[in-house]
Amino acid sequence: MGFDDDKNNEGPETETQHNMGKTPIAEESGDEHETSLSRHMSESSIAVTEDDDDDVDKKIELGPQDDESLRRWKEQLLGSVDMNSVGETLEPEVKILSLSIKSEGRDDIVLPVPETGDPKGLWFTLKEGSRYRLMFTFQVGHNIVSGLKYTNTVWKTGIKVDSTKEMVGTFSPQAEPYTHEMPEETTPSGLFARGTYSAKTKFVDDDNKIYLDINYTFDIRKEWL
Repeated sequence: MGFDDDKNNEGPETETQHNMGKTPIAEESGDEHETSLSRHMSESSIAVTEDDDDDVDKKIELGPQDDESLRRWKEQLLGSVDMNSVGETLEPEVKILSLSIKSEGRDDIVLPVPETGDPKGLWFTLKEGSRYRLMFTFQVGHNIVSGLKYTNTVWKTGIKVDSTKEMVGTFSPQAEPYTHEMPEETTPSGLFARGTYSAKTKFVDDDNKIYLDINYTFDIRKEWL
């Protein structure tokens, strides 16, 4: 029994010494594994970063495509106008040249629109109960005007009696003037309809830029003048 005790005592000690001799090798293998893993992760991180850069490049490339689509749309709208002469920062210019009153069986009444200020005195006269159309002639320069709108408000003795809003449209710059004809209207008739009216006419675009804002007076009478 004494020998068994000695053997039992020697076994663990010998095994322990044997294992301790292998321990540095195991730790060295672990360090190499960790180093290899770290190197792999670093390479993976670099690969992901490069992929992200590719995605950013792809996103950046979308800008010119959008710009090109916008350019093609403008070219279609502008027609023969030189695109190089139409800048992104140039404001459109709309000049209202004249107002015409068209009534069947009569010559058109053409009224030049003042470049500055309001028309002086009585601007025109309408016959009571008559059918007529208003037609505006205008010119567009520099750039595209989007959503041009016409508004007109009429008062008699300080009371608003009529208000009109009309979408004229979107127009490209060109040398030739545009014309826009309003829907047919009928003037009121009767004793209380006749007299002097005041009115305010405006032309504005989608950006609320005002191209014309005038105040004027007109008469409704029994007969045309």
